[in-house]
Amino acid sequence: MIMFIRLLCIIIILFIQYQYINIVEKKNNTVFFYNWTEYVPNGILEEFTKETGIKVIYSTYESNESMYAKLKTYDQKYDLVVPSTYFVTKMKNEGMLQKIDKKQITNFKHLDHKFLNKSFDYKNEYSIPYIWGATGIGINTNFIKDKDINSWKDLWNTKYVKSISLIDDAKEVFQMALLKLGYKSCPMNINNIQMAFQELKKLMPNIVLFNSDNPGYPFIEGAVNIGMIWNGSAYAIQKLGFPLKFIWPKEGGIFWMDSFVIPHNANNVKGALQLINFLLRPEIAAKITTITGYSTPNIDAQKLLPLEIINNNILYPNNNIIKQGIWQNETSDSITKEYEINFQKLKNL
Repeated sequence: MIMFIRLLCIIIILFIQYQYINIVEKKNNTVFFYNWTEYVPNGILEEFTKETGIKVIYSTYESNESMYAKLKTYDQKYDLVVPSTYFVTKMKNEGMLQKIDKKQITNFKHLDHKFLNKSFDYKNEYSIPYIWGATGIGINTNFIKDKDINSWKDLWNTKYVKSISLIDDAKEVFQMALLKLGYKSCPMNINNIQMAFQELKKLMPNIVLFNSDNPGYPFIEGAVNIGMIWNGSAYAIQKLGFPLKFIWPKEGGIFWMDSFVIPHNANNVKGALQLINFLLRPEIAAKITTITGYSTPNIDAQKLLPLEIINNNILYPNNNIIKQGIWQNETSDSITKEYEINFQKLKNL
């Protein structure tokens, strides 16, 4: 009887060990990737899985705010996420990110140095650049003449009542208002946010929707003929033959960069590093840019791009356009909160 009990205990222990090994192997064989809607073309992740055997569970978000809220509020764990500059700072300061072992990312060497060592993450300890772009104005040229639009101020024209879309992003919308008012390099403080809020209240009669899932969809669906749009979205719509023109406002476009980060509670850090390295491979980064339209900070990938992309002033604007615009930078938690509070008030008007 004692021998039987001992044998039974051994079997139970072996079963538990087997189950544990299966769980560990499953975690190590899957990467949970949380990203913006338009950022990875079909087939790219399948190619990674075929090469490595690592399955990618891919889900998307529409804004930095919704991504942050999900990671902060719910127990869902992701291995790889792609926030914008100022949210890298916010998440890092709140202990939501872990340092990235760049020794495991051999393709880091392909990144253009002008996109590295930014103030929001000096030395790129917590983030790796993935995509950069800008926000400007899109118009459907079948309904709106080019000569009528050249400024952010034009969105306030009363003839566009209930016909304009805005990006569903607090900081971009408020920065647009400040550019309209002539405050290009003003400090981000509560007074300036309030000033932008008052100006945006005047714009609200013209607004029909906010969209960051894909700012191009409302144009295709006929919901709007003018609005804020990302340059990559504009390029993708143009490729479909849609009569959309992307306009760089004379006050300047709003430039941004989105980066890979690994959450502090990631289950599969090794897999996340492998995926980052794969997506930074020049031929893969070039394919992503060619299909999505979003610009890559991968300097060796740029060498592989078709001339019609490299010479496209929407995707790779000249130095004068970049100099005229502003780059999104990090803000303090209190200022970020002020943006979000006033943005919700604005949308509820």
